[in-house]
Formats: sequence, C-alpha cells, structure tokens
Amino acid sequence: MDRKAVNPWQWSVNFGFNQAELIEGGSKVLYCSGQTSVDGDGAPQNAGNMGAQIGLALDNLEAVLAGGGMTLSNLVRLNFYTTDVPAFMGEATPVLGARLGAAQVMPAGTLLGVASLAFPELMVEIEGTAVA
Repeated sequence: MDRKAVNPWQWSVNFGFNQAELIEGGSKVLYCSGQTSVDGDGAPQNAGNMGAQIGLALDNLEAVLAGGGMTLSNLVRLNFYTTDVPAFMGEATPVLGARLGAAQVMPAGTLLGVASLAFPELMVEIEGTAVA
C-alpha cells in the first residue's frame, strides 16, 4: 500500500493530522465502530478523567484493529466525539499524539463536540477507518 499525505496547508500537521490521505494499492479496509473507555464487559471506566478515557478507548481501538489483522499504523481516518472539547484538547491530545506518533501515523479526521455519549460517564468516543 502506498500512502501520501495531502496537506494544501501545513497548519494541521502541527495538530497531528493530515487534511487527507491518498491510499493506493490497499486491498483491505476495516471500518471500526466507535470505541470508548469501557472494560471487556462494556462497563464505563475512568469517569471524569479525559486522559485515561482516551487511553482506554485507544486500547480498545487497537484490539479491534488487531482482530482485523491491523495496527494503529493502518489508520487513515479517525473521528472523535467528545462531550468536552476543551478537556479533549488539553488532556486527550497529548495521549493521542504520543500513541499515533509511535505508530508514525497522522490520519485525517474530525473532532465533534456532542451533548452526550452512550453512557453519562463517557467523555470521548473514537471511530476509525484502517487500510492495509
């Protein structure tokens, strides 16, 4: 698979994402449902802690990717839904940057502020698309 970042402007690179990613030669696409800070039984974890919630949501996303034979490095798009955009920008962004940086990936994506998620304790949900 060949992957090319498309950035008509460079400002998004400073935030750790590309405006688009051109994928050529990919043969497998995995569309991941939104992942949150829940345990193996689906019970919400880390109430009130955005950094811990994004970490567990990423762990859960990695488990789904692994089930499809992929890793974070295969991500081409990430969408984030959060009930607290300022907390996301302050607490989640460093965790997210470290994890995606280690995978050497800057997928295109969207950040949306929402009124609520599936459970009141949840502050963030991550939806991903991966290509191999």
